[in-house]
Amino acid sequence: MNKIVIGCGCGDEGKGLFTDYLCSHSENSLVVRFSGGHQAGHTVFTDKTNHIFSNFGSGTLRGRPTYWSKYCTVEPIGLLKELKLLLSKDINPLLYIDAKCPITTPYDIYMNRKLDKENLHGTVGVGFGTTIEREEKHHSLTFNDLFYPDILISKLERIEEYYDLNNSYNNDYIEINEFLKSCKVIINHDCIQKIYEIPSSTNYIFEGSQGLLLDQNFGFFPNVTRSNTGCKNIVELLGNDNFETYLVTRAYQTRHGNGFMTNEDIPHNILDNPLETNKQHKYQGEFRRSLLDVSLLEYAINKDDYIRESKNKNLVITCLDHIVNEYRFTYKGEIIYSNSTREFVNKIIDILKIYDVYISESNNSKNIIRWC
Repeated sequence: MNKIVIGCGCGDEGKGLFTDYLCSHSENSLVVRFSGGHQAGHTVFTDKTNHIFSNFGSGTLRGRPTYWSKYCTVEPIGLLKELKLLLSKDINPLLYIDAKCPITTPYDIYMNRKLDKENLHGTVGVGFGTTIEREEKHHSLTFNDLFYPDILISKLERIEEYYDLNNSYNNDYIEINEFLKSCKVIINHDCIQKIYEIPSSTNYIFEGSQGLLLDQNFGFFPNVTRSNTGCKNIVELLGNDNFETYLVTRAYQTRHGNGFMTNEDIPHNILDNPLETNKQHKYQGEFRRSLLDVSLLEYAINKDDYIRESKNKNLVITCLDHIVNEYRFTYKGEIIYSNSTREFVNKIIDILKIYDVYISESNNSKNIIRWC
């Protein structure tokens, strides 16, 4: 059965970790990115190396290919930099990019950062939201367009006009020449292939981005992402809802940047993780943490029709090693205390009524345990 890895919160739950785990138990899997795009940062640790994936699937260290679906943005400069980094680690990835993928240009990145200074919605600062908005307004640039240099140049000129920049920006900041060079390299690279539909496979592993609480329809506007982080895109790709879902949460809440978050007024006992890849960020801002709110988990899971109705649900609780002294979470405004990991996990199971559970107490997927 096809598998889906979805974050239940505001991102950073451990989707890369669990995608790597599923790939380690499946020889012929194909990882499918079905939402978001290059703004994701999914960290995978192995005994030999580690990597933060933004432009490739989190099964890459296992030699699993990635399909970048039409719902995901492609940013050529960042893609090429990450490809070179993987190759320097003796990792030869295979990336299938759908011809219809929206392309993020330096103009989109510039406007993304400029606008966020004004509205403080929260952004990674890599142009994802502005790219999607531009596409919705019919100023489209897709991966297929990169294969036609004259069309690419013409469309770039129109995108510059769309943003009404009129050369009022620093040309060194808008990296158009580097963008064009990167486009030329990636369309001719053996590790990257253009494709027009999802490759055939009997074992898809769909790797989500962000989390259900950032879904453009489920989250708390305006601090949401411009994508469907639940199952909607997957059903459109597969034509059915025959899949097994793995719902991932840390043992506590996180949120990177502005937006709604509960329990910040309650003192927490969450350790600082020396391997944490989420740091204070120039554009996102502070990486925030608080006690897990199981009411929000319940809300997020029930907002997605496919997840709510599915009988094939699994719960994945990561970062249990970050909790010290006592285990606490809140439910319906009440603090629920537990004396052990077992009691903590079992109380969450009883509330969510999800009885297939995995737990993680380290950054390495080899240590993930099937709880029940």
